Amino acid sequence: MKYDFTSIIDRRGHDAIAVEGIGRRRWGSEPDAPREGFDAIPMWVADMNFATVPTIPEAIIERAKHPLYGYFAPRDEYFDSIIRWQERRNGVEGLGREHIGYENGVLGGVVSALNVLCSRGDAVLLHSPTYVGFTGALGNNGYKMVHSPLLRDENGVWRMDFEDMERRIVENRIHAAVFCSPHNPTGRVWERWEIERFMELCARHGVYVVSDEIWSDIVLAGHKHIPTQSVSADARQRTVALYAPSKTFNLAGLVGSYHIVYNGWLRERMEKESSLPHYNEMNVLSMHALIGAYRSEGYEWLDELLQVLTANVDYACGYIARRFEGVEVSRPQGTYMLFLDCGRWCAERGVDIGALIKRGWDVGVAWQDGRAFFGESHIRMNLALPAERVREAFERLDRYVFNA
Repeated sequence: MKYDFTSIIDRRGHDAIAVEGIGRRRWGSEPDAPREGFDAIPMWVADMNFATVPTIPEAIIERAKHPLYGYFAPRDEYFDSIIRWQERRNGVEGLGREHIGYENGVLGGVVSALNVLCSRGDAVLLHSPTYVGFTGALGNNGYKMVHSPLLRDENGVWRMDFEDMERRIVENRIHAAVFCSPHNPTGRVWERWEIERFMELCARHGVYVVSDEIWSDIVLAGHKHIPTQSVSADARQRTVALYAPSKTFNLAGLVGSYHIVYNGWLRERMEKESSLPHYNEMNVLSMHALIGAYRSEGYEWLDELLQVLTANVDYACGYIARRFEGVEVSRPQGTYMLFLDCGRWCAERGVDIGALIKRGWDVGVAWQDGRAFFGESHIRMNLALPAERVREAFERLDRYVFNA
């Protein structure tokens, strides 16, 4: 490969929550520190343990050489880079600069959109399992979350329950839904017919959709991301879509995402809502980071990353099937997260899920408690690490946890 996805980079002392947060209590959900003799393998926070594409630090350093960092406006290259990226990666047509707006973060954009579409206290439809960030953002802003459970079919694939969604929309008088595509934490990449049917249901009941597509670039071999806005003319006008380079290129610490809104009425009101706190302003270095990411090298780097992630997922799912009797996992089609269902393993051995999670932490496998994602017997696990570290984690789980 042209780019390095094998070096094990020491992140200690470089402000990484994924490493520095282990054994601490900032959020209340951090893994405990491992016992003596084991180093920590960070598999909880959804960021990657790979060096990003070199054009990003190059772009930041080049801009930082100029010693003035005053007020600025986004340059044309920023918008052109997004338009080109969406066209080449997602087949998006007709996207113009006027449809793109800045957001400090996707969750902030979700809240801004809901504040336009709803009143505080309104019910909002989500799928469960549910990304923990939605739970915090919606709960903190006074929205009632109504969960429609995803169901696993006979092949173990997570599916939407359209009848359940419709019933909940009607019973709760819902007018807004938060849609996660690809889905976090299950890793499901929705097929076009599924999104079409979902959007037809929303149109039938006057539901607007806030589509979190931050994972849209992380789609594994054999699957393709379908932008929610692309499935129909109505969906194009009914949807606020949110994107960012942060998951793709590991840029969360730089802050910066963007929304795409084609509906002029909705776009004007959302931009006004986003401006009200007077903090939703772009950082000049994050702008240059996006430009650096969306250069030709970024396309190449991402293609290689997806090969690495696909291989890690293949390895992990194969290992679980062979060695972890009683543990179930639906192979993710996108993202780099596994969502392990350990219910049968725990029941057969009389072990509480919390105790199982702690056993992993003790031997340095810093995985994440899935109960915060409405998975009562689940564990969430990040596979965006060099293959050597993934293998080490699973060998520890085999020897000390599941088959001890």
